[in-house]
Amino acid sequence: MVSSDVIKEIELIKNAPQKIKEAIEKEAEIAAYGLNEIVIPAGQPVTFLGIILDGTVEAMTPDLIETPQAFEGRKKGDYFGEVSLMTGEPAAFSIVCTSSCRVLMIPAHIFQQWLVTDIKAINIFSKTLATRTNKLDYQIRKQEKIVEKQTKEKDPYGLNLVTQNTMKILVINLGSSSLKYHYFDTQNQKNNAQGLIEPIGGKQVSHKYKTEKGEYNFELGTVSYEQAIKVALDQLCDKQIGVLSDLKNLTAIGHRVVHGGEKYLSSKLVDDKVLQGIKDLAPLAPLHNPIHVIGIESCKKLIPHVQQIAVFDTAFHYTLPPRAYLYGIPKTDIGGNSVRRYGAHGPSHQYVAMLAATAIKRPFAKAKIITCHLGNGSSICAIDHGRSIDTSMGFTPLEGLIMGSRCGDIDPAVVMLLQESKGMSSKEMLDFLNRQCGLKGLSGISTDVRELIEAANEGNREASIALQTFSYRIRKYIGAYFVALGGLDALVFTGGIGENAVGIRAMACQSLWHMNILLDEVRNRHADLKNQSIAEISHPNSQVKIFVAHTDEARMIARETIRLLGYQDVAKCIIEKNIRIPIFISAHHVHLSHDDCIKLFGPGHQLTPKNTLGQPGQFACEEQISLIGPRGKIDRVRILGPLRSKSQIEISRTDEFRLGINAPIRMSGDLHGSPGVILEGPAGQVKLQEGVILAQRHIHIPPREASSFGLMDNDLVKIRVEGDRELIFGDVIVRVHPDFILEMHVDTDEGNAAQLNNNSKAYLEEIQHRNNPLNHPDMKNNNSNQKSQEQTKKEKLVSVMDT
Repeated sequence: MVSSDVIKEIELIKNAPQKIKEAIEKEAEIAAYGLNEIVIPAGQPVTFLGIILDGTVEAMTPDLIETPQAFEGRKKGDYFGEVSLMTGEPAAFSIVCTSSCRVLMIPAHIFQQWLVTDIKAINIFSKTLATRTNKLDYQIRKQEKIVEKQTKEKDPYGLNLVTQNTMKILVINLGSSSLKYHYFDTQNQKNNAQGLIEPIGGKQVSHKYKTEKGEYNFELGTVSYEQAIKVALDQLCDKQIGVLSDLKNLTAIGHRVVHGGEKYLSSKLVDDKVLQGIKDLAPLAPLHNPIHVIGIESCKKLIPHVQQIAVFDTAFHYTLPPRAYLYGIPKTDIGGNSVRRYGAHGPSHQYVAMLAATAIKRPFAKAKIITCHLGNGSSICAIDHGRSIDTSMGFTPLEGLIMGSRCGDIDPAVVMLLQESKGMSSKEMLDFLNRQCGLKGLSGISTDVRELIEAANEGNREASIALQTFSYRIRKYIGAYFVALGGLDALVFTGGIGENAVGIRAMACQSLWHMNILLDEVRNRHADLKNQSIAEISHPNSQVKIFVAHTDEARMIARETIRLLGYQDVAKCIIEKNIRIPIFISAHHVHLSHDDCIKLFGPGHQLTPKNTLGQPGQFACEEQISLIGPRGKIDRVRILGPLRSKSQIEISRTDEFRLGINAPIRMSGDLHGSPGVILEGPAGQVKLQEGVILAQRHIHIPPREASSFGLMDNDLVKIRVEGDRELIFGDVIVRVHPDFILEMHVDTDEGNAAQLNNNSKAYLEEIQHRNNPLNHPDMKNNNSNQKSQEQTKKEKLVSVMDT
């Protein structure tokens, strides 16, 4: 029942027929809503006409892009819901409270009677229907243009290395017997150059050099690593065929470093401390890290004024969850480094995955991709929403696929028995597994797949079996990672074998049709990467897109170098300011949609606030429910308000085990492909098909403080927590919004690991990645004559870099 006095005060109803007034008085209800509470969620059927008695609401566009947009505010006396009631369609937009408000809810059948019996009402509501529909269409078109621009952008991740100011980047990749170097000029790609010096340490070392002008070959005799680097630098400045007038014009040098261990989760500006850290990690990559140190020290000696950046192969895989990186052995370490999976080929996996995301017009941060880097060293990676969640190489590059001369996965007992039977030392055994096994050992012929294919075509059974075994292992990993990802958007083949061996790709994709992975044999045979970086080879009926892509690790290293240079000044300021951040430990909780709230607590139920939370408009509720998973049940899980458009459950790793599900690490609202769970309340159950996540560690921060800290929305940072158990949290995402207060959120497992409580403080340690493509500061060339260094530091230049 609604008081007649209330109805008399509403302008819209004053001239309604008496029967309509009486029906409203008898059947309508008054509902109270809190700040940010959703009155009508987009996409849901509308069952009432709402008239605002007091307070304010906003009409919000549907979630076409990451954040819905407000396009119309409404105040006391205004109404909503008529668009859906008149068209019969679900709500085209959400109605969200921008303050506490009360709403008169007139049932749909009374509204329909009103229209039938009152021509004036039809005129009023028809006009607002047209006006609001036009406003919504305009906003949706505006958002669709943004989405279209993002999907049509040819280089959304900055892989073309185009910056507003000229940057001259040299990439050094020192291998066990070779030096590969690439020079990139971000304003003139015709000025790019590359070279290969090999075999270093041999008697006849050759130097291949390539520019836009042509290809050149030189014989060097015997050279050391230091001498090879000097040869490369001299070549770049050669007056006839060089591309640099002076080495002083170099902006920076990016070095490929194979192993960063658990210490280096992102690219680093090399100083004495970082250089020592790379040396300390030598036991994990004895054939590579010591050589990388030689390269860095040689460049430092020859061109000391140029900044050097270390880009680590293992850094992309730091997001692996414990269930993927742990071995079934007691926790142990070697030389201070944990025995665990580290992975390799990170720049290659990330590069071709970004190419694939661009090709399928799906954001890298939203896609599920499997990348197969197949070469003399091979690995496969499962990438979920831009994060590596599993990879085939392990503690060392020996694990995983069968490779040219590496054994890949093997029973450890076989290793010990072989060592004993052959009378080998540990070093000899390791050398045997690295250099005498794999395709070479299986075939007895070669590590080169081309030679094995030729031998197999001539009837060599061992070569044929070696290739079949190699392909089977690839197919097995693809299947396993398909399951780990819970579906797939794209499958990518790259590397020397992946790009060129048509038959290997075909065998690797056999019998995967039941996963909706279907190769097009004609496309596969005719794939051509001469004039493009990526080519589709999937059948038109394949739901999963299959690609062959040309990897370019040097370009990816240059990209990471540019990105780091873009925010290094900010990073220095962060360390100097010693910024403290309050911590909030978030226990498992549930955000409910309006419909699910009704199903769990009964018709008309309104959430009851228990206490407010740190972020404005957020509150813990008196209501609690149970979560039921395949393995177990968790009772008394608290609801957090206000209501949302879609239900979401945030749990910890411990809860994950109790429920018997594998939840992905995601930001709030990113629920696609996540597992479901059963919600149980006093009035019934709700079975969710998706919605359970492990919330990614994040910091809420208002714009003013973000600016003072030098942070941007979507930055990834490291946070240091001091105390009895000092800990550094990596992969913490920054979220900037005017409604936020400064606060870092971690779950209970993370809080327990560092012995935290809600009074604990954390310190901003460094920026790991700068992800915002529209606000990425680009470093000005230090040698520019146009502006002083102080002016350059103050400039905010926009680059196209994105993660």
